[in-house]
Amino acid sequence: MPEYLAPGVYVEEVSFRAKTIEGVSTSTAGFVGPARYGPTSGEPELLTSFADFERIYGGLDPLDYGPNYLAHGVRAFFEEGGRRLYVARVDAGDGGLATANNQGIVSPPPDRIDINARFRGRAGNMRLTFLPRLSDNLLISDPVTSQRTVRRVQPFDTVVVTGAGSPPSVTLYDVVRSGDDLALQQPGGALEPFSSFDPASQQVRLLTVDVAIERPITRPKRPRERYALPEVLEGFSFHPGHGNALTTYFDTAPSSRRLALVVPFAIEPAVGTLDTGAEMARALLGDDVIDAAVSLSSTAEQRQRVYRLDGGTDGAQPAAAAYQGVADATAKSGLAAFEDLEDISIVAAPGYSQGYSNGNVTRVAQIQAYLISHCERMRYRIAVLDSPDDQTVGGVRAFRGQVDSTHGALYYPWVRVVDPVTEDEMILPPSGFVAGIYARNDVEKGVHKAPANEVVRMAVGFEFLLNKAQQDVLNPEGVNCFRFFEGRGYRLWGARTISSDPEWKYVNLRRYFAYLERSLEKGTQWVVFENNHEPLWANVRRTVEDFLFNEWKSGHLMGEKPQEAYFVRCDRSTMTQNDIDNGRLICLIGVAPVRPAEFVIFRIGQWTAERRG
Repeated sequence: MPEYLAPGVYVEEVSFRAKTIEGVSTSTAGFVGPARYGPTSGEPELLTSFADFERIYGGLDPLDYGPNYLAHGVRAFFEEGGRRLYVARVDAGDGGLATANNQGIVSPPPDRIDINARFRGRAGNMRLTFLPRLSDNLLISDPVTSQRTVRRVQPFDTVVVTGAGSPPSVTLYDVVRSGDDLALQQPGGALEPFSSFDPASQQVRLLTVDVAIERPITRPKRPRERYALPEVLEGFSFHPGHGNALTTYFDTAPSSRRLALVVPFAIEPAVGTLDTGAEMARALLGDDVIDAAVSLSSTAEQRQRVYRLDGGTDGAQPAAAAYQGVADATAKSGLAAFEDLEDISIVAAPGYSQGYSNGNVTRVAQIQAYLISHCERMRYRIAVLDSPDDQTVGGVRAFRGQVDSTHGALYYPWVRVVDPVTEDEMILPPSGFVAGIYARNDVEKGVHKAPANEVVRMAVGFEFLLNKAQQDVLNPEGVNCFRFFEGRGYRLWGARTISSDPEWKYVNLRRYFAYLERSLEKGTQWVVFENNHEPLWANVRRTVEDFLFNEWKSGHLMGEKPQEAYFVRCDRSTMTQNDIDNGRLICLIGVAPVRPAEFVIFRIGQWTAERRG
């Protein structure tokens, strides 16, 4: 209640309209599965393109034990129209970590510096090129006072001092502060002021290093060793105290989650051995490369140091428990890592059902159960389930009969595409394609529209070509099929859940109610702790009615007028005095959703023309 204590004019802001409810996004997906690289715990990163996935989790190259279904699923998601995706990588924990300390080279000395990939996985086997850069001569002499100084340097810079001779002498110094001035110092040596250097016979040049990171790519039909285009990072300093220090950017414990994801390797000097920039430069590059950088007659190969990180492996196939993940407070993994992300509405594990007929029955069933239970627990999500590969119609019917949930949808058969790695055709699990079609359908038409009768853009075929008679068997049991239609291409031709409850038969109905419920939950948070009486109830009614009216006007609800499309009650008829005494506000909402025209029937008969007077 405002206070009016002194005479005057008081201007106050009040609201005479109901609060608004904004519809939530329904097109963000979350994928879980094994990848070639990347973190296996912590908050999953939001990806907006397949290039983001390649940079963090590696490319499409196969895993040690089979096809890289997660990567192919992510690619299919974005190709089919998906825009936002979270990925949680899982592994068996026995993968190898790529390192440069197994090459028997002089530099870096194994007891002084380690260079390792940041994460386990075969994609950690990369090529690193350290290219030293020297500035122009920074040592000048004032023509009036003859005072000698070095320009454009700061503390913790590393410089190269070259002397006269052939070849010229090369000495590494660090720039240090001496009182109010700067001076140069060799490791363990005395301070040397700039005045002690002779501009006529010596040069002082700033030394930095560029780093080029090259990831290997597999091309079976082109067996020569190949690397992707290098990622070049420029201008690093050697001294650990510098603001742009090499060891800070490539630290074993990065200062941010972003650096941990995008910086693929770490440099770890031994404690107390490389405390100066000069020592670090000599250990990392070697004297031969530093001498070549100064020489005018050296080749490009002589002026760079190349390291190969080797020994990275993917390990064994992850067990079902890895998909479930660990709900650790600081480092969640698997599906548990998705629990703190509110915007995910589609969940899938591309490839989890592969090998179902080859002894993986229990593993596949467990992973599928984890997906369904996760979506049921999170309420506003749906699991896109893969049918097993190489299954007959009878086999997929038996597989479907093992589950019953309103938060899952099963798709069959697998999709045939051209693998950009091998340039041959391969079959992929449908979940990546379907999740992308969900997202595309939501953006172009709306979540109320059944995500079916949609073209599968990447498909060049299916594992099996189904006919109408076969789909007549599968569709009533909730198995959504891919079909080929002459002149209309390869299409998704089903939109049912795996629920036995007829109220939740259709995927779009389940997802539309999740959209409504989540939007209402977020849009009415302001109600909590308000005074629970008639003015609040009226405000809640107006807020919800405005939201549902907009849904009806957009064609998302049935009925020729709003009264036929929805009702909202929030008054004494929905609450008892006991409810009010215990702080409960109860609002009853009914909506008439739009269901898909799954069966289009035209009845045609012969008509006898009659003359009518």
